[in-house]
Amino acid sequence: MTMPLYASPEQILRDRSEYARKGIARGRSVVVLRYADGILFVAENPSSTLHKVSEIYDRIGFAAVGRYSEFENLRQAGIRFADIRGYQNDPRDVTGRSLANVYAQTLGSIFTEQIKPLEVEICVAEVGHLPEQDTMYRLTYDGSIVDEPQYVVMGGQAEATTTALKDLFTDGLALADAVSVAVRGLSAGSTSTGNGKPDLLDRGKLEVAVLERDRPRRAFRRIVGAALDAMLPATEEPEAEDPKSEAPTSTKGGPAKPAKDVNLPPNDDKA
Repeated sequence: MTMPLYASPEQILRDRSEYARKGIARGRSVVVLRYADGILFVAENPSSTLHKVSEIYDRIGFAAVGRYSEFENLRQAGIRFADIRGYQNDPRDVTGRSLANVYAQTLGSIFTEQIKPLEVEICVAEVGHLPEQDTMYRLTYDGSIVDEPQYVVMGGQAEATTTALKDLFTDGLALADAVSVAVRGLSAGSTSTGNGKPDLLDRGKLEVAVLERDRPRRAFRRIVGAALDAMLPATEEPEAEDPKSEAPTSTKGGPAKPAKDVNLPPNDDKA
């Protein structure tokens, strides 16, 4: 009789964590941050139909990275939960915290009970009627939940993006400034800007949406087209060199004559 292979619970959980982290890191990053009039979502997403940012309820937004089919199922489940609770009780009972708790329970149970964990990381954000009422919850593959006060960075080269945002982000940014900060942060951690150059992501690779505080009921709005172009930071073009300055000139104003080759004695000093 053959004995089954044994692995300690700690080793199993470590393997699952490593598997989920690698899957999430292969995705493109998402930035969620607070600005003066609400909450901004900016994702690196070249697709115009497969959204990584969406609306869950009237004043609640959802952003995710990782395997699309998995976080899309979570998004739809969150919408059903919010609609049922709002219908049976009261729309005011549907909050970002309640949704985050439901997501945390789902992710945690799948991580501990299933062989394969979900390769996702999500953010649930709710805009309040006052700035101090805004909430952003970051949930990882194992069901851990963190309340972020300023911004959330998920997926891809998250460390590089976070480092850039630490230098660029300030409280109370206007919408255009917040978009510029988020795009520069995403560009710093993006691998699709080309050969490691610090180029900025263009509109075709971005998905941008906001939760606006002053909208009466449904606060979610996507920013596309010319409205987004007006908010994107301008790319800095290198200064063109003056071709006239390349030719050396003599002290009399005319072009200098090329110097003759001079045979110098060898230098025996070595650095």
